[in-house]
Amino acid sequence: MKKLPEFSLKKFYWKDYLTIIVGSFMYALGVTQFIMPHQFVIGGLTGIAVLLNYAFNLPVSLLVLVMNALLLLLAFRILGSEFLVKTIVGVALLSLFIGMFEQVQWDPIMTDEPLMAGLIGAILGGSGVGLLMSVNGSSGGTDIIVLIINKFRHITPGRTMLLVDLVIVSSSYLIFRSVDTIVFGIIIIAVMATSVDWILSGIRQSVQFFIFSTRYEEIATQINLQLRRGCTVLDGTGWYTQQPQKVLLVMAKQSESNSIFRLVKQIDKNAFISQSNVMGVYGEGFDRMK
Repeated sequence: MKKLPEFSLKKFYWKDYLTIIVGSFMYALGVTQFIMPHQFVIGGLTGIAVLLNYAFNLPVSLLVLVMNALLLLLAFRILGSEFLVKTIVGVALLSLFIGMFEQVQWDPIMTDEPLMAGLIGAILGGSGVGLLMSVNGSSGGTDIIVLIINKFRHITPGRTMLLVDLVIVSSSYLIFRSVDTIVFGIIIIAVMATSVDWILSGIRQSVQFFIFSTRYEEIATQINLQLRRGCTVLDGTGWYTQQPQKVLLVMAKQSESNSIFRLVKQIDKNAFISQSNVMGVYGEGFDRMK
């Protein structure tokens, strides 16, 4: 049997890393310029770093960098090397941007409307985390735990993040001895979690592909091996040529669309592909039927 050639998608795609830069910047901006000036509490390892900053005046950027070291090793073993590389970039950029904002020390924003400032910071931070997750990256910390849980359990990242962050926010009582601080923190992490799911729900929408190619076997095999997605081979007939034609039917997440197009282009530049959004996909690798 003829051995099929192997194709690799592990290339440097600058759009993914541009998304990581933007996401890290938004997260750092929201935390340092809108949340920390009003001493609000957030979740994640960044939230723990912020609490330590409130209590001991330690630099948040350094704490974020140090606390992520062990979690990165865990991420490599479970989520793979591509995730590890992007997470290292995300953690480094987040620490860099937070350190930059700490050095700048701008005047607090919206001092007369602290809750509104906290909500804006939560939307910025949650959207930044959502962008990082959309390209299989992370800002480190509990994002890694959330993605590990999401890998094995069908729970939305935003909901998992909310549960983990509730524990961290509740621990702020040990420092502030204030129930109000916990209430404000719960509001902020709820808005952040909603922002994460809002970003990902658009990016992770399911799509359907019809792929027409004479090299359908190679394409189907590489989609199975590299993207871990199933393919269905349909029999068709080209009415113009009156020739039999094999058609691949592939269901995938919208975030995987670029990977599928890249893979098909590497194998057959003359392939014909149609992509359409679908209302819902239920089964293995997608949503569960309830």
